[in-house]
Amino acid sequence: MFLGTFSPKLDEKGRVVLPAKFREELSGGVVITRGQEHCLYVFSAREFELMHEKIREAPITSKQGRDYLRVFLSGAHAETPDKQHRVTLPGALRAYAGLDRELVVIGAGSRAEIWDATSWQSYLDEQESEFANIEEEVIPGLF
Repeated sequence: MFLGTFSPKLDEKGRVVLPAKFREELSGGVVITRGQEHCLYVFSAREFELMHEKIREAPITSKQGRDYLRVFLSGAHAETPDKQHRVTLPGALRAYAGLDRELVVIGAGSRAEIWDATSWQSYLDEQESEFANIEEEVIPGLF
């Protein structure tokens, strides 16, 4: 499970060092793709295969399903971290997420997310207030 918040930097070649706590899970390969809210999702190769199996179950007759599948998979980039635990973030994905040198990598359970540091702080500032004031069940059976 991916947990925590980290602040790596993007190098001049578009690479990021994976947080030490995530390295074992991601050592067998990663898939990086567009996430929602203009961040990048980082899955282990194994988790991405599971996600793909679920996506494939969507009926081909569902326009929303087709649209999601196209956006999600067309941006996917698979690679194996190098010996310094770095992965390259392709230019199209960096542009999508508005990434500059300062990054935030967060653990989001089954995946990690890569955010532009300023965008993450804006998102967090907006969401923390709402999080503190939730009065109804958000996740069925949990809260």
